[in-house]
Amino acid sequence: MARHGFGAFFRECRVRQGLTLRAFCRKHGFDAANISRLERGQMQAPTNRDKLEDYARALGIELNSDESVEFFDLAALSSGRVPEDLLSDEELLPKLPLVFRTLRGDKVTRKQLDALIERVRKA
Repeated sequence: MARHGFGAFFRECRVRQGLTLRAFCRKHGFDAANISRLERGQMQAPTNRDKLEDYARALGIELNSDESVEFFDLAALSSGRVPEDLLSDEELLPKLPLVFRTLRGDKVTRKQLDALIERVRKA
């Protein structure tokens, strides 16, 4: 199943547990209307880390796993934010504009690209 954002990822994890929306919300004490809006992309992911961790646990996402990294990255993007771990990396932060330009299809110099590749290798 192709994911298209935080809501689709959330829904996929819930469905994988074999729970309907209402059963999931009843089991974990969440508001079904809000979770429905969240899954349909009509509401941004929360920005509160504790709330996101509550959701991750309820969805069976192991914290510090690859799946949790994707979950928190998609949550940040849902609300138009750069993920916190990238913002706090003083070495990576200045390179983000290069990534943005590359994603837009703008030209980057070989030197800029080599610096980015080296940073990724170190990560």
